[in-house]
Amino acid sequence: MESTLEALFGSRSAAQLMLYLFHYGEAYPTGAARDLGLALSPVQRQFEKFEAAGVLVSRLVGGTRIYTFNPKHPATERLRDLIEVFYEGMSLTERERVFRVRRRPRRRGKPVKGE
Repeated sequence: MESTLEALFGSRSAAQLMLYLFHYGEAYPTGAARDLGLALSPVQRQFEKFEAAGVLVSRLVGGTRIYTFNPKHPATERLRDLIEVFYEGMSLTERERVFRVRRRPRRRGKPVKGE
């Protein structure tokens, strides 16, 4: 099913970045490249392409450019729905493998797996 998403976005890295952005809600190129095991330059170019197309917007936080879906673009909601179909099609094991980096603090008192 991931190959279908790759075909729609034109490359594996573009598909991975869209799933990554869907999962985390926002992303910065260095973090996404590190988490996905991709080179930084192609990740930056891909984010810039999505922003130029209008489906992503960015803002500077300190010296870091953060990307999110553009809520004002008419296609964003449908694009998110399409990505969600592929995201929901991923097994829990696959999601844990791909999105293993925790972006939120753990709830106080919540047990850690394996303890």
